[in-house]
Amino acid sequence: MRLSEHEKESLKHAALACFGYGTRLRLFGSRADEHRKGGDIDLLIESHLTDPADIAKAHTRFLSQIYTSLGEQKVDVLIDYPGRSSYPPIFQVAQEQGIVL
Repeated sequence: MRLSEHEKESLKHAALACFGYGTRLRLFGSRADEHRKGGDIDLLIESHLTDPADIAKAHTRFLSQIYTSLGEQKVDVLIDYPGRSSYPPIFQVAQEQGIVL
């Protein structure tokens, strides 16, 4: 995994603060692979929130906190929640290859 301890802790703290207790955060993509270089931070957030408005607000707050603590950088976020009706193939990749933070 190519994240510093500060980055990991900042991501975990922001996810729990914005999406609530029981939220699971997975890092996937190039930053999860020690042998690759560069790349954005690809995250899967598994939330218990169900209301679309609450999810959108939590997502915005999450990115704001991340940019404040880590500086602006490319962060891609997938959000899974109870009742989600469609799952693009990237969700399976994130589930199978993601590292729980």
